[in-house]
This record gives sequence, C-alpha cells and structure tokens, in this order.
Amino acid sequence: QCDMTGCYSSNEINSFSPTADSACITVTIGATVPTGFEHTAAEEVKEKICVDAKISKERGRIYFPITTDKLFQVHRLRSVDNLFVVVEEYDHYQFKDSKEETLAELQQLASKLPWKNALDVWKLNCTLKKKKSHRRGANKSKAKPDVDGQDAAEVENEQEGVPEALSADTSNCDGIDQAKTSTPDQEDQPPEGKVTKFRVTCSRAGDKHSFSSNEAARDFGGAVQEHFQWKADMTKFDIEVLLNIHNEEVVIGIALTEESLHRRNISHFGPTTLRSTLCYGMLRLCKPQPSDIILDPMCGTGTIPLEGAIEFRNAFYIAGDNNDMAVNRTANNVFHFQKQQADKGSSFGLPIDTVRWDLCSLPMRTSSVDIIITDMPFGKRMGSRKKNWDLYPSCLREMARVARPGSGKAVLLTQDKKCFTKALSRMGGLWTKMHTVWVNVGGLHAGVFLLKRTAAMFGQTPEDLYVGTLFMYLKQKRNT
Repeated sequence: QCDMTGCYSSNEINSFSPTADSACITVTIGATVPTGFEHTAAEEVKEKICVDAKISKERGRIYFPITTDKLFQVHRLRSVDNLFVVVEEYDHYQFKDSKEETLAELQQLASKLPWKNALDVWKLNCTLKKKKSHRRGANKSKAKPDVDGQDAAEVENEQEGVPEALSADTSNCDGIDQAKTSTPDQEDQPPEGKVTKFRVTCSRAGDKHSFSSNEAARDFGGAVQEHFQWKADMTKFDIEVLLNIHNEEVVIGIALTEESLHRRNISHFGPTTLRSTLCYGMLRLCKPQPSDIILDPMCGTGTIPLEGAIEFRNAFYIAGDNNDMAVNRTANNVFHFQKQQADKGSSFGLPIDTVRWDLCSLPMRTSSVDIIITDMPFGKRMGSRKKNWDLYPSCLREMARVARPGSGKAVLLTQDKKCFTKALSRMGGLWTKMHTVWVNVGGLHAGVFLLKRTAAMFGQTPEDLYVGTLFMYLKQKRNT
C-alpha cells in the first residue's frame, strides 16, 4: 500500500495485526458521516472491509461489525468523520415518564453495560495510534498552520465562523440537544498506576424526552465514575464515553478518533472550505474512471480535486477559480500535501493542475471533460442570491460546452436550489438530472445534483439557436 495520509505501509499493517497469542474479538463500530451520504459510506465499508453496514435511524450515522484485526482498515475509510466502538445499543429504549426516574435508570445502566470488549478495542486503538505516530515521527508539537499570513487564532476563528465549512449534521433537527465541551487534545492510553481521566458526551435528538443532554451526561457520567473509579476531566481526558440518544434509539460508545477526519489534507483554509468527507461522497457519485479528465471550475481551496487525486489517482484533475487568493490556497494545499509525503519518503506527485480563469469562459476545448464536480456559490458567504440568477445559467452552459456529449457528468453542490432548478430548465436539453442527494452543510439544507450530459451538440439546441439569434440582433442594433 502507498504511504499516504490515511494509508499504511505493509510493515505497518503487519505491526497492527494481533499476534497469535492475542484474542481476536468482534465488535460494532459506529461512524458519523456527512448527512445524506450514509449509503455512500455503507458502500465504502462493504467495498473495503467486506461487511454490511447498518444505517442508523438518526441521519449521519452508520454501524458495522469488525474483528479487531481489521481496526487499522477502519481508520482508512474516506467517508467517515468520527469513529467510536459501541458498548451497547438499544433500538427501542423505554424511557420513564418522569425525569427523576429516567435519570436514575441511566445511573443504574452504567454498571450493567458490557464494557470489556469496547475498552479492549480502545486500548488497541491507542496502541495503533502510538505505533503510527512513532513510525511517522508525529510526536512533534502540533502547531496550527499559517493560513495566508494569518496567525493560528485567526485561522481557528475563520473556521468556527463559516457555516458552509463546519460539521453541524444535526444542529437544525427538531428537539436537538447536545452537551459537549470544547474539543481538547486527548492523551494516549495512561500508564499503569495512573488514574484514567474521562468525560461523557451526550448527544440527544427528539422532542419527547423529559431530560436535557446536560442532565443525562451528568448523571450517567457520575455512575461511570463510581463504577470504574475514574477521574472526571472535561478538557484533558483519556477516554471519551459517548451517550447518543435519538428518540427511542440509545447507543453507548467509546470514541476512537481525537478529531474529525474531515479536516485531512487541507492546511490553507478559505471562507467556504468543504469537508473532505463530503468531497469524497461527491466524487463517488460520479464514479471516476482511469484517464478521466475531472474539472473543478470553482475550486476554492482545492478540497475536491485534492481528495480526488489522493483517492482516485488514475484520473487527471484541473482546478480553477476566478479569485487569485483561492488559486493560491489550492496551490499551497497541493504543495503542502506533497511536501508531507516527501518528508515521509514518498516521491509520488499529484495529478492536479491549478489555473486562474473566468468560469463562464473556460480556456478548455469543447467536449474535452469527462466529469465536472464543484461547490457552487450559495449566495451567503460567497456571492449573492441575486448574482446567482445570472451566474448559474452561464456556468451550466459553459459546463455543457466542455463536457463530453452523451457521457459527461456533473456533480454540483448548492443551497440555492430554486435558482439552480430554474437555470437547469433553461439549458435546452443539454443536461439531464439523474440523482439528488440532500445534505446538511453547516446547518444549511443543500443539494448535491448529479447531472448527465445529453448527446445534444452544444450550439445546436433550440435554446442555443434562440440565444445566438438574440445576440446577432443586439449586435446589429448596436452597430446601427
């Protein structure tokens, strides 16, 4: 296997496998994924780990069984944000009517749960991370990258203030309630004799509960502390116990990831940087094939082409934008990733070219592109809803020009659904809508539209003839 971010060498894979003396147990792994792409994540699990994943009733979560010798493969999944090992799950948990009775029952539940296998997996996971860090020389202090001259605090504030870049999969659900402190740097497995520090994070969704997530986390956490004699620490903890409640579905788990995996690859962030996991889901929709020419005409920070070039390396990617800063960020992200790989001894390059252009007049040959995939301006942090009514039709027509008739595809993300649908209807049959995936992007309800280029030749549809006639009329009128 290539030694890339999220991948392991063959020696590392062997070192992560249990020894002959160690017991190989089966556990259930839970994963949070971009909402709307649960089926895509389940397909990836089936493809790479060869097990069937169950999609949770709560959007944005999947569950699948693994044996502990496959734990390293779970961390290589590209479609998942966070991972946890399931201690116990209840599909129809019967909550008591009163808050006091319910909280008392949660306290009693802590001592009855089968913790052993989940804790064994957590310990193995700590060993896996420690070995990987040792091999990669990753024990150095982690400083936040300088983003276009900004200091670390500015970068963090930029990320926290951008609704299109952050994960808020359930923040707009009715009755949602989540108790969670700021994400700390977790420690590795504590040495022998050291008191284990922990915290409980409760995520609750539903409007028929008599308690809040803070109350559930407090009382359940107190019972966990009493059962294990652990020390509660909300900032510098060793173990994060998860209590996920969605209506009558209750899942107790232990976190296996310190921070969301969606932040991979990117060092230079922009105001609307997409999550890498969402980009992967969009790429899988269009099924890139070897030698495909894949175009992102509004690349922003280059998250889509970078994710594609890492995972689907036999295609060629062209990333462009009309903004100088966006082009620079894309180039910097590509350079930073390749430098990381060079530092690890890998010499492969990325099949990406970065260009500054006018997205409504692309310097591309007609019918030369196999796939177009991009995040279109929502009209909130970038552009405006008013400008979209002119931008979207122009973009779609230019995309239709460069896409291959009969086989070309486009995967387009936008929250301005009304404008997009209207613009698509004015394309004169150049595009056919094949599928739509409804996603949550930073609390905004957006759509990922899969389009297929029809066999109609650009410039010969009734729409094209009308536009051409109108253009000639206006030109003659201006000359006279």
